[in-house]
Amino acid sequence: MSTKILPESDTRPDLSHGDGDHERFAHYVQKDKIMESAVSGTPVIALCGKVWVPNRDPKKYPVCPECKEIYESMDVGGGEE
Repeated sequence: MSTKILPESDTRPDLSHGDGDHERFAHYVQKDKIMESAVSGTPVIALCGKVWVPNRDPKKYPVCPECKEIYESMDVGGGEE
């Protein structure tokens, strides 16, 4: 029997991508950017600023509160004059 010493693993969260809360939510992104990302694999930018390559079903997650707040504050047309 032999023994192998493995290097230590760093299990701390990668803080260069935020605090991890973004991973728990579905985010608002321009529709055309989603299709472009699906075809080319390029990252998208959510209204809240999160940058990532979508790879999961957003229907399985609650909507990001920050994205929702920004979206609801936007004038998306149809306003009265």
